[in-house]
Amino acid sequence: MEETANAQNQFSILAASARDDTSIRVLKQGETFAVFDKYGDLYDLGNRELGLYHEGTRYLSTFDMFFSRQRPLLLSSTIHKGHPILSVNLTNPDITVDGTILLRNGTLHLARTKFLYEGASYERLQISNYGLERVRTSLTIDVGSDFADLFEVRGTQRERRGHRLEAQLAATGVTLRYQGLDTMLRETEIVCDPPPSLATSQEIHFDVDLGPGESRAQFLTIVCRHDGDAAAAITYDQALELLCSSKPAPSVERCRIGSSSYLFNEWVGRSRADIDMMVTNTPHGPYPYAGIPWFSTPFGRDGIITALEMLWIDPSISRGVLSYLAATQATDVIPEQDAQPGKILHEARLGEMAALGEVPFGRYYGSVDATPLFVMLAGRFYKRTNDLAFIRHIWNHVELALKWIDEYGDIDEDGFVEYQRESTEGLVNQGWKDSFDSIFHANGQLAEPPIALCEVQGYVYAAYRQAADMAAALGLHARGNELTARAERLREQFDKMFWCDDMSGYALALDGRKQPCRVRTSNPGHCLLTGIVGERHSRRVAEGLFRDDMFSGWGIRTAGAHERRYNPMSYHDGSVWPHDNAIIAAGLARCGFTDLALKVFTSLFDSMMYVDMQRLPELFCGFSRRPGEGPTAYPVACKPQAWAAGAVFLLLEAVLGMRIDAQRGEVIFSRPALPRWLQRVRIENLSVSDEDSLDLLCERHPHDVGISVIRRRGNLTVVHHA
Repeated sequence: MEETANAQNQFSILAASARDDTSIRVLKQGETFAVFDKYGDLYDLGNRELGLYHEGTRYLSTFDMFFSRQRPLLLSSTIHKGHPILSVNLTNPDITVDGTILLRNGTLHLARTKFLYEGASYERLQISNYGLERVRTSLTIDVGSDFADLFEVRGTQRERRGHRLEAQLAATGVTLRYQGLDTMLRETEIVCDPPPSLATSQEIHFDVDLGPGESRAQFLTIVCRHDGDAAAAITYDQALELLCSSKPAPSVERCRIGSSSYLFNEWVGRSRADIDMMVTNTPHGPYPYAGIPWFSTPFGRDGIITALEMLWIDPSISRGVLSYLAATQATDVIPEQDAQPGKILHEARLGEMAALGEVPFGRYYGSVDATPLFVMLAGRFYKRTNDLAFIRHIWNHVELALKWIDEYGDIDEDGFVEYQRESTEGLVNQGWKDSFDSIFHANGQLAEPPIALCEVQGYVYAAYRQAADMAAALGLHARGNELTARAERLREQFDKMFWCDDMSGYALALDGRKQPCRVRTSNPGHCLLTGIVGERHSRRVAEGLFRDDMFSGWGIRTAGAHERRYNPMSYHDGSVWPHDNAIIAAGLARCGFTDLALKVFTSLFDSMMYVDMQRLPELFCGFSRRPGEGPTAYPVACKPQAWAAGAVFLLLEAVLGMRIDAQRGEVIFSRPALPRWLQRVRIENLSVSDEDSLDLLCERHPHDVGISVIRRRGNLTVVHHA
C-alpha cells in the first residue's frame, strides 16, 4: 500500500521552522482566535501559525512592532486566568546612530493589552517615559495579510486562489482586502486612535514624543469583515466590559478546586481558564471547540470527551454538547461527507476551502466513535444531573444513534462497529488516532478496512448500558432489557475475537479480514473505562500499559516502543497524549488499580511543571524520561487543546473514586487516594441541583484519604467506601 502524505494523509499539518517556536500566546472568542508570539506580534514566515483568524481564514498574518526599526526587549508576557486577555510588558533596546547611543535601553516602557471580541482584536498600547529627558522616537508596525484559509496554513496546496484587492487608506489606518473564489469579500480594517502619523498598505508609523514621566495611550482595533459587514463601532473600554461580562468569572456560583499545592492550583487554574476560552456559545448551547490553531471548531469526539472530563465539575458543558450534536446529527446518506442517518458529526468548518468543497469538512461525519460516545455521554449526564426532561427531549436522537450503530456502523454484520471511508477525500482512519499510519499489524503493514477498533467496541458496550438505564428511567423497560442483553453479547464476542493471550492484552483492531492487529497500544486502556473488560483480563491489561515500552515516564505512549511503526516523534505511533492518559487513569481507577492511576496522575503533573504557562499541550513526544530534562515538545501540537485542558479534572475525579448519583442525592467516594505531592484538596460549591451543594475537604493520611463536609446545602449525602 502506498504511504505518501499526498495519497493518504492529505490533511496533515505542515511543520516548519521559525525564528521562535518556544512560546506563543493564544486568544479566542467566538469564531475568532489569534496566535501571537510572546511579544504580542505577528509576522509572516511561511506557514507558521501566527495570525488573527476569523471563521477559518487568517485575516492578519503580519503585525510586527519596532522602536526605530529595532525589536523591543521583552519584560513579561502572560494570559490572564480570569479572562482571555494578553498582557505584555516591553521596553526599548539601545538605539544608536554611528555608534552613539541616542536612547538607552529601559527608558521607555510599553504595556500591551490585547483581547478579542465579536470578530475584532482590541489593543491598548501604553507608552511611558521613565527617563530624565524628553524622548523623540518612532514606533512602527509592519502589517499584512495573506488571507490564507486555515488548511493552507496547515500546509494544503491549492491550485487556485482568489485575488488581493488594492488596500484602502484612511487617516485612521488601512483596510486590507481579498476577493475569494467563493465570491466573498474579506477585509481586515486596522483603525488607530489617535490616528497614526503615516499609514500605508504595509506599515503604520507613530511619532513618539514624551517628556520625563509622561505617558500616552494608543488604541488599535483590527476588524475582520466579510461581504461588507459593518465595522466595530465600540471602543476598547466598551469591548473589554462586554468581554468580561460574557464569560464566567470566579464566583460563588461555580465549583472551585483548591489544594495544598501551589503548582497543582496553577495547573487547575490554567486548565479551567483554557476550557472557558475554548467553550463557544452556539445556538444550541455552549460547545468546547477542540484546539488552537488547527482545530478551533466543533469536533464531535473532542467535544464529547471534554464534556465527560468536565461532567462532575460543570455539567452545563455536556448539555450544550449533546444539544449541538443532536441538532447536527446526520439524516441522510451523503457519501462525500461520510454521513449516514443517525451518525454524529465529526467536525464542522467555515472558510473559503470548506465553502468550495476543496476540503470535505464543511460538515463532515467521518468518525466511527462519536456516535456511541454521544449515547455514552447522554447516559452519564443523566446520572450526574437527574435531568430526565432533557433526556426525554433528546431520546429520539439517542435512538437514531443506536440505529446507526446497528445498521450502518456494523458494516459486515459481524457484531462489531467498523469504519471504511466513503468519501475519497475523507479520513482514512476514523478513530481518535486518525493519522493514515496509526492502525497497523505487528509487521508494520497498514490494516485494510473495514476496521474494528478495540476501544470503539468498548464505547458501543457503554452506549448500550447507558441507553438501557435511560430507557428504564423513561419507562421503556422492554427496550432497556434488549439493550442490556446486546451489551452482554458484545462483551462476550469482544473477548473471543480481540483477546490475544500471548500479548496479555487486546488487539488494537480487527482488519477487514478479521485478522487482529497484534500491537501494543494505549487503545485497550479506554476499554477499562467502558466496562467491556471483565475481571479476568483487567489486571493484565492494566499492567501491560506500564511495561517499559509503553510507559515513558511522562505518560503512557500511544504505541509501544518495540512496535514496528514506533516513532516517539509521530502523531499517534509512540507519542503521549494527556487526554488519552486521563481516560486510561479513569479506567484503571474504575477497575481498582488506583495505584496505577496515581502513577499516571503524577507523570502528567511532572510534565505540567516543564511546559509554558502550566498548559498541557495536545500531545508531546514519547521519548523516555531522562534526569534533568522535561518532556520533548511535539512541534505542531495545539496549545490549548480542550481535552488536554480537561485531563486534570478527570484525573482528580478518578483517583478520588468520585461518582455523583443525582437521583439518590449522593456524592460517592470509592477507595479515594491522593498522590504524595498533594496533601489536601478542597472542592467548593459542588452542585448536584439548584438546591443541593457541598463544600468538601479531601485530606491524605498515611493509609487513606479522609472526606469531610465543610458546608452542606440541601439534602446531599456523602458516601465514603474506604
